[in-house]
Amino acid sequence: MRPRIIAVGKVKKGWIQQGIQEYWKRLPELSITEIKDSTPAKEAQKVRSLLQSQDRVIVLSEWGKGYTSLEFADFIRQAGATPLAFIIGGPDGVGEEMRAQADHLISLSPMTFTHEMARLFLVEQLYRAKAILNNTGYHK
Repeated sequence: MRPRIIAVGKVKKGWIQQGIQEYWKRLPELSITEIKDSTPAKEAQKVRSLLQSQDRVIVLSEWGKGYTSLEFADFIRQAGATPLAFIIGGPDGVGEEMRAQADHLISLSPMTFTHEMARLFLVEQLYRAKAILNNTGYHK
């Protein structure tokens, strides 16, 4: 698993950045690319420029499918060697154009979170999925 996160905007809150860094240390194969927030159309254009043809594009969206941690780990397992590119929108979310181009829409929760918190939750869930798949005991 070599997941990538393409996220609109910067994480400004120190405590969220610390959490992301903690899980990133445990998941060194993860790459995170930040893009400048702008209009949904410009953000989508920049995201598209960062994607590769073999990427499975997964957009975080309130309209996405919700998974338990075990189901999410299985989703990761089923992807096999296919590169996964997770897209997190900025304060205004992801535009319709980007959602329409996604291979999958995933919701972290029926609740709404800031884009910064969504990034932390996604990084933690990616680490948790790895732990589940490797049976390391992190997921209890």
